[in-house]
Amino acid sequence: MLAIHGIRNKLYLVTSDQNPIVLCFSGLDPSGGAGIMADMEAISSQGALCAPIITAATVQDTQDVMSFAPMPADLIIEQARAVLEDMPISVIKIGMVGSAEIAQAIHTILMDYPDIKVVYDPVFSTEKDGALSTPELPSVVRTMLLPHTTILTPNLFEVHQLAPGSDTPAAAAIGLLESDVDYILLTGTHGKTSDVVHILYSGSRELKRYHYERLPHKYHGSGCTLASSLAALLATSNEIESAVGQALDYTHKTLVHGKRIGMGQFHPNRFFWMK
Repeated sequence: MLAIHGIRNKLYLVTSDQNPIVLCFSGLDPSGGAGIMADMEAISSQGALCAPIITAATVQDTQDVMSFAPMPADLIIEQARAVLEDMPISVIKIGMVGSAEIAQAIHTILMDYPDIKVVYDPVFSTEKDGALSTPELPSVVRTMLLPHTTILTPNLFEVHQLAPGSDTPAAAAIGLLESDVDYILLTGTHGKTSDVVHILYSGSRELKRYHYERLPHKYHGSGCTLASSLAALLATSNEIESAVGQALDYTHKTLVHGKRIGMGQFHPNRFFWMK
């Protein structure tokens, strides 16, 4: 079976058995737990293909980030355009941006491809406050990236960085919906509740809560795993709530089967299903 897929006035002949493609803007984590490696593994696990664009090189291990160096913004634009003009991209996933210049670069791409869904996992620092961005980035993200985002997946710290001054995470999430984000999946891994509660928001209200067992360890790359698997699932479905539920189930299982590879946090086992 054949289908016609159009991007920017180009037509692509796509067979029904062709894997959907997710374009990922992410940082490079040399430990392999987070960043572009997490994206590639999670997307592959959902039967999709990852087209990777490296936004920054980092020096980090399973314990913390020591430093990072953003890639040249013009190179990021050139890489993204080369892929977008050649392949039928179904979804764009954004992870670590790193700098205001890179946010502006990604903005120019999103402006030219407004019909492609965008999953954005905002990454500004580690849990130990290891910097993964320049100080001005959250404000630039609010104006340049959020208006083009289909679903935002912040944790409790990130949502307050994007909406400073909000009294609660819920207030921050609902406030961010005014920036034209369609959906916000507020992840509860860093919460103080007995179980982990993730909350989906849209249209200035809470849509659904997802409850999971709180596991005893800390994990390196769980947010990347969630956002990337969600992007891959959205590439084959228009049902946001169904894709969110499946991505959360998959991510939780990667943590249940996680391994302590180094001396710090556990790595999610994104290929647990192969055993």
